[in-house]
Amino acid sequence: MSHDGVGSRPARQSPACRATRGPGAVMRSVAFLTAGALAVTALAGCSSEDPAGKPLAGQDIAPAARSQVADGGTLRWAVDAVPETLNTFQADADTTTSRIAQAVLPSMYRLNESGRPEINPDYLESAEVVDTEPRQVVLYKLHQQAVWSDGREIGAADFAAQWRALSGKDTAYWTARNAGYDRIERIERGANDLEVKVTFARPYADWQSLFSPLYPKEVMGTPDSFNDGARKKLKVTAGPFTVQKVDRKDDEVTLARNPRWWGRPVKLSEIVLRAVPREERSAALAAGAVDLAEIDAPAARRIALAAGPGGTGAARQGGGRNTDDPKAPSPSADPSGVDENTGDEESGVDENTGDEESGARAQGSQSAADATRTLRGFEVRKSLEPAYTQLALNGADGPLADERVRRAVARALDREELAKAVLKPLGLPAEPVGSHLALAGQAAYADSSGALGGQDADEAQALLADAGWVPGGPVKQQKKEEEAAGPNGETATETPIDEDGTYIVGEDNKGRTDAELEEAEEYRRQLAQDGKQNHQGGGAPGAYAPKGTAAPAGAPAGPLAKDGRPLTLRFVLPSGPGSRALHTVADRISRMLERVGIQTETTKVPEESYFKDHIASGEYDLALYSWPASAFPATDARPIYAKPVPAADGSLTVEQNYTRVGTDQVDQLFDQAVATLDQEESRDLVRKADARIWAAAGSIPLYQRPQLIAVRKNLANTGAFGFATPVYEDMGFLKKGVRRAAGPSGS
Repeated sequence: MSHDGVGSRPARQSPACRATRGPGAVMRSVAFLTAGALAVTALAGCSSEDPAGKPLAGQDIAPAARSQVADGGTLRWAVDAVPETLNTFQADADTTTSRIAQAVLPSMYRLNESGRPEINPDYLESAEVVDTEPRQVVLYKLHQQAVWSDGREIGAADFAAQWRALSGKDTAYWTARNAGYDRIERIERGANDLEVKVTFARPYADWQSLFSPLYPKEVMGTPDSFNDGARKKLKVTAGPFTVQKVDRKDDEVTLARNPRWWGRPVKLSEIVLRAVPREERSAALAAGAVDLAEIDAPAARRIALAAGPGGTGAARQGGGRNTDDPKAPSPSADPSGVDENTGDEESGVDENTGDEESGARAQGSQSAADATRTLRGFEVRKSLEPAYTQLALNGADGPLADERVRRAVARALDREELAKAVLKPLGLPAEPVGSHLALAGQAAYADSSGALGGQDADEAQALLADAGWVPGGPVKQQKKEEEAAGPNGETATETPIDEDGTYIVGEDNKGRTDAELEEAEEYRRQLAQDGKQNHQGGGAPGAYAPKGTAAPAGAPAGPLAKDGRPLTLRFVLPSGPGSRALHTVADRISRMLERVGIQTETTKVPEESYFKDHIASGEYDLALYSWPASAFPATDARPIYAKPVPAADGSLTVEQNYTRVGTDQVDQLFDQAVATLDQEESRDLVRKADARIWAAAGSIPLYQRPQLIAVRKNLANTGAFGFATPVYEDMGFLKKGVRRAAGPSGS
C-alpha cells in the first residue's frame, strides 16, 4: 500500500483489448444487440493481464504497533441506530448488526485490504476442498483454543445447526437468505473434534462465504431461538468482545472484553456503539460525546477548519497527507461563527453596557470556541467504501422499457465528470467504476463498460431516433402551432428561444430584419464558444435562427417526442442533508440528458420512504442508490441482476433486481460461475455476466462511495477500513508520549 493510501489504477488491457472495448467497438444503434454480444466475446479473450488491479484507495486507520497502544479505555463509536436484531441472517439486520457480529462471533474468513477473503487464523488452521468426486467435500481444521464464551469448544455441532437453520428446508426459520447452505448435503465430525467435514450435494464455488459469522448451536438449534432469542441478546459468543448490554432507552450497545478470548489480548476495555443520527454527528463530535463517527463532507470541512492552516485535524488521505483546498475559508469563517483571533470567550451580560444581547453573543462565542477546541482533537481518516453508487433505470415500463433508450441514457453520461464531482473535492481517486459485480482490487473486477461504450452524444441521439424519439415536441403542441399558422400554412415569423434555453431552428425568416438575423448569428456564435453548452433558464430574448441553421455542436437538443408523448423521465431522489452529494450528481445527470433531448422531472421524497415506496415498488424512471461490493459476486450479486419472473398473480418477482432488467444469459452465467470449483473459470464467467449487464443498460455504475471517518487523533488501528474487516483486538488509544508512526500494526 502506498504511503498516501492511493493504490495503482487497475491493470491496463493490451492494445488489442483496448481497441476492442473502445467506443468504436459498439455497433451503431440499429445493431445494438449484436454489439453487446460482440463485446462480451471480445472481453472473454482479454486474459493476458489481470484486470483486477489494486484498490483505488487503501486503508486509513493510523496503524500502530500493539506495544504502543494502551491497555484499557472505552471507544464511543457513533452508529445509525441500535439494531432491531443481533441475528445477521434476518431480514431487518443492518450494518450495526454486522458490526457487532464481527466483534463477538467467529468468522471463518475475513476480507483483506483488497477485498479478498483470507482465512481467519483465530478460528481456522486450514480449510480446503479435499474431494470433488462424486461430491465436493470441504475440510475445516479449527483452532485448538477456539471456544465459546461458556467454555464449550466450537465444533461440528455448531456448523450443522447453522446449516439446518439456513438450508431453507425448515420454513419455521425466518431466514433472509440461504444461498450456499441450500447446496450442502451433510455436515459431520472429521477425524477428531477439531475437524469439520462439509459435503455438498451440488458444487459451490463460493464455499468460503459460509459460516461467517458462525452462531452457536444455542442460537441456531431451534426456530424459537433463531427467530426471537437472538434478536435482543446473545448469551453465547466467541469473539474478542461479548455483548454486555443492549440499552434501547439510551440508544447504546455495550461490548466488553471476552475473558475467554484466546487470541491476541484485547486493548480496549469496552466499545460503546451509540446511536447518533447523521445530521447530529458534527455536534456530537464538537461536544466530545463520541470518539469515532462516519461523517459527511461538511462535517469533515468543519474539522479541517478547526485545525487551522496546515493543522493535522484536516481531512487526511491515507497516511495523513494534507488535502485542504487552498481556496478554503480561513479559520475565522468556521461555521461555528468564532473568529479565533478576536472572539470573546466571556459569557453573561456585558457589564459595561448591560446589553443582554451582547452577553448572549459572548456566551455563544464561548460555546463555539469550546467546540472548535474539541474538534482540534479529531482528524478525518478517509478511503473508499466497498460500495458504489449507480444510476438505476427502471425498465419495467415507459420509455426505459426500450433497451435503445436505456443505452442512450448511458451514452449521454460523462461518468468521469460525475466521479470527479463527488470525489475530487475530498482528495480521493475519482475513477468511474467499471463493473457491477466487483470493485478495483477485488478478484472478479474487470472494466467491462466497453460492452456499452463511453460518452457519445451523437450515438445517444442515434439510438433515440432509432427508437422513434424525434425532435418536434408533443403532437398536441404541434397542433397548436398549426392552428396559429397563417392562411398559407406559414407559422409566425418570430419565435423566441424556449424558456429552457433551447435554440429553435428551421423557422421561416420572412419579415425578420437584418438586425434580428445578426442577433441570431451572434447568439449561435456564443453557444458554439461555450464549452459546457449549459444554457438553462437563460437565452437571449428575441434571438432567432435563419431557416435551416443547425444548432451549434453540443448545444441542448430540442425536446423529443413519440406518439404524441414527450420523452420525460421521472428522477426520484431522497431528501435530507445526507443526500447532498446525490443531488449534485442528479443535477449533472439531468443536464447531460437534456443535451441529447431527454427531459427529466425530479422528485425528492423523504429518506425513510425512498427505498421501500419508490425503488422497491418501481415508482421511478431514474434513481440513484448504492450496492455493496461482495467478495462472492456469483452468490451475492445474482438476485440483484436476476431476470424478473411472472408470479401466479400476474405480478413480477424481482428479488433485488429493482431495475426490472435481466436476461436469461446473465442468469446462466451466474449459475455456471457458482457451480465451478475452478476459481479462474468462475471469475471469467462473472466478468462475462458483468459485460452482458452493461450491454442491457439497466444500471450504470458511477463511482465508489467516499468513506470519511472522524477519529480522535490518539486512536490507533481504526478509522476508514476500506475493504478490510476490522481487527477489533488491535484498536485502542496510544500510550501517553507515543508518537504515531506509519506502518502496519505490529504484534
